[in-house]
Amino acid sequence: MGGLSKNNLRQTLAKVFRLSSWKLLLVLVLLGFLTAIFLRFDHIKMTELRDAVMAADAADNDEEIAKSLNELHAFVLKHIVFNAIEDNGVQTITFGTGPFYLENQYLRKANEAIAAAQKEVEKHSSNPNGNIYKKVSAVCDAQGRKYGYSYPDKRYLNCWINELATYPVEENMDAYGAATLPSTELFRYEFVSPLWYPCASGITMLICFIILLVLVIRFIIWLILRVALLVVEHSIKK
Repeated sequence: MGGLSKNNLRQTLAKVFRLSSWKLLLVLVLLGFLTAIFLRFDHIKMTELRDAVMAADAADNDEEIAKSLNELHAFVLKHIVFNAIEDNGVQTITFGTGPFYLENQYLRKANEAIAAAQKEVEKHSSNPNGNIYKKVSAVCDAQGRKYGYSYPDKRYLNCWINELATYPVEENMDAYGAATLPSTELFRYEFVSPLWYPCASGITMLICFIILLVLVIRFIIWLILRVALLVVEHSIKK
């Protein structure tokens, strides 16, 4: 069966190579259109899976976030995903999801860190600035009342971060307070897809490349023969 399959493959390829160029060009156009459809389907599926991650993040469900992230990663690894992303107003094409952030999960973790630090700092009184968290809270609460937001709003958290930065970090504070806010990079994700994978879009893309290569080789051969013919005709005229 293996030999028969190889023979069939050779016969099929031989028939393809014997096709006229215009027929190959027609096949190339049709396969190119089919490849674009498959790539579009892969992009739509990736978007759906990424939206599921963001929905789990909005629902504050860490278990569902982890599950949906795994599903998204597994899909992107086995498909060719073209994606247009915007960076500072400039559109660029990338392979994969592009960067995305779990903002709600970050806000929860940051607020948990602030709440834990507030409790911990009350046990210590050696800081020359006093209980800086009460001072920061007073400032941010006042701003929140003025602009209409409160804990755990993102603007409230940003106020905390900015106000904490105005106080010097003492050695004894470093162990239990000011430096415990999580890095935003821990909540940034970007899954990159392969440049080629033997999925539906990858197979049709490979066939398109082979046909295009055949057409290019045929054109080069025709061009060489055409030049040679002109040279011969010129020699005969002499």
